[in-house]
Amino acid sequence: MCAAPMSLAAAPASPPIVTERPKDVSAVDALILRAFGPGRFAKAAERLREGREPCRDLSFVAWDDGRIVGCVRLWAVKVGETPSIFLGPIAVEADYRKQGLGAALVERACAATARAGHASIVLVGDTPFFGPLGFVAAPRVTMPGPVDRRRVLARALRPDADQALEGLVSAA
Repeated sequence: MCAAPMSLAAAPASPPIVTERPKDVSAVDALILRAFGPGRFAKAAERLREGREPCRDLSFVAWDDGRIVGCVRLWAVKVGETPSIFLGPIAVEADYRKQGLGAALVERACAATARAGHASIVLVGDTPFFGPLGFVAAPRVTMPGPVDRRRVLARALRPDADQALEGLVSAA
């Protein structure tokens, strides 16, 4: 019996994704700083995170060879008076990008958020990346501070939940 031919370009195995733990905070913060630099502190999305803890049960990290190589954090917010979840930041080490890890982190976070009973997720991001993951423009959602309105996106976790989103995003 002949062995099956081996692929010359085997796809890399996806690193395991697990819930972020409190002891992961410094490694996650360091990854986010490497990915975005100190300029991230000037972004409007940072106003929603300042002085707060993320929803640890909805935030995830990817581990490879004993180090965190990807992360996604989620935060409790309100859009107007409607409870929602804010996604961000999402960061992946440079040598792990373009392999689907970022999308896998987002999908894991969205699934956990839906299981937890939340109706929607909002974020500031790029439609070419987040659109295929179910996020659409949220023209009635306003961020605290200057943001390109075309980058404000939402994903309904219940039918039409994104249609109820209207108003300023604020910390919940």
